[in-house]
Amino acid sequence: MFVGVDVGGTKVLAVELNGRGEDLAVARAAQLPMPGRTAAAGEVEEAVAQAVLEVAAERPLTCVGVSAAGLVDRAGEQVRFAAHLPWRDAPVRLRLEERIGAPVLLDNDANCAARAELVAGALRGVDSAVLITVGTGIGGAVVLDGRVVRGANGMAGEFGHVQVVPDGLECECGLRGCWEQYCSGRALERVTRVTLGSHLDGPEVAALARDGHPAAREVFATIGTWLGVGIAGLVSAYDPEVVVVGGGVSAVGDLLLEPARRGLLDALQATAHRDVPRIVPTRFGPEAGAVGAALHAGA
Repeated sequence: MFVGVDVGGTKVLAVELNGRGEDLAVARAAQLPMPGRTAAAGEVEEAVAQAVLEVAAERPLTCVGVSAAGLVDRAGEQVRFAAHLPWRDAPVRLRLEERIGAPVLLDNDANCAARAELVAGALRGVDSAVLITVGTGIGGAVVLDGRVVRGANGMAGEFGHVQVVPDGLECECGLRGCWEQYCSGRALERVTRVTLGSHLDGPEVAALARDGHPAAREVFATIGTWLGVGIAGLVSAYDPEVVVVGGGVSAVGDLLLEPARRGLLDALQATAHRDVPRIVPTRFGPEAGAVGAALHAGA
């Protein structure tokens, strides 16, 4: 049995991969962070271990894949830095292996999501693509020649921390004007406060938007437009066949993706002289990172 765990800024999600992968998400467990404060590294690692053990239900584990929202070194041993998690140059693979009592493989969350989509999702048969995860922050992965590009340090695809507004909003990573400050779960909360004058969470705003609430729809139009602006830069850089969008915020579907498509067309050069890539959702949605981690473990 192979288990994949996605460790994001606000949740831990585990899924099981059985046999040859026909049943990808057979069981799942989630742990939410402690409200009002940042969890310590040991608390996050214990949440991961508990999620894995809950899914395993006392059955023997062959291997566990871990998808982490942060900079994972090329060797898959450490999380060097994570803007929304407490890991800094942390030997996460070894620590989790000791807690879980089974072999652990570690990779970046967006790389894992891209792996899931390449094997059995929206990127099947695609040679070149960009994948973007819109959750607490923004993650990303680059696919060239049908393979995920890792980069010299294993850290390629950190699109969320590309500066889009010089001297803009302060980011948790320590920089200013990062893309994820204008298009992410955190950005959604801030725009909701400004536009609606309330502290509604993402699902509550989405419910209002689906019911036709003008201000709620404006929130997603704002976030989606910024998504399209950032995608335009990535299309200019990589010229992908398709752009795949996943992560928790993307679960709202076209409320986010339609303004992103318009934003891409408005911000991309020479649209009349090129094939503009499609923007499509992931097949596995918010579970893509965990599914990809399970596939990594079972490879």
